[in-house]
Amino acid sequence: MTSSTLRSATARAVAPADGMSTVNRSARQRMLSQRLALQILLAERGVPGQLQAAETSLQLFADSQVQLQDEVRRATAEDATQLEAVYGSQGVGQTVQAFVDRCRRALGQLRRGETGAVAQVYEGLDEVLQALNLATSAFDAIAARREQHLMRELKGIVTDIQQVAREAKIVSFNAQVIAARAGLAGREFGVVAGRLSDVSTDVDRLARKGLDLVARK
Repeated sequence: MTSSTLRSATARAVAPADGMSTVNRSARQRMLSQRLALQILLAERGVPGQLQAAETSLQLFADSQVQLQDEVRRATAEDATQLEAVYGSQGVGQTVQAFVDRCRRALGQLRRGETGAVAQVYEGLDEVLQALNLATSAFDAIAARREQHLMRELKGIVTDIQQVAREAKIVSFNAQVIAARAGLAGREFGVVAGRLSDVSTDVDRLARKGLDLVARK
């Protein structure tokens, strides 16, 4: 992934098409890389079915990495800065792609009956695991930051609702005073004002509950 790609990220939040979060997808990449290496080892030792299993795992790993990078391209400018450091200067993207290329070469050797496939895969396994750990940590930090931002927005919305409820209660009180002064003619108006007071009280109660939930989060 190039720096220009990350710099061109839009202001849209990352929203995976299949519902899997970037944190979960990146964490799954670590698991897939280890499973792939083990399957290639077993395939070289002649265990039936492991070559096909390794090919399936590699395809899943490569496709997942493409999806992950597509999601990165939709990151906000703030997130893109952090991801550029991880995928660019820290070389995560290049390391992961190199691992994919080595696995493809290894599978090609196994299909041709050649040896040495395992050596080239395990050669950079620690490096790719470290790179995937860096990516997962970055996505985890971004997810936490987004959650904090969302909580602040929710708190602001609930506070605004609470303010509206208080203002509605004042309006209701004034309306009840006017209805009382009007006597019989204002009786129905007084009933509506009383109901407005009850509704505003319920809204204020729910707003307080919402604030409490946000605080506990």
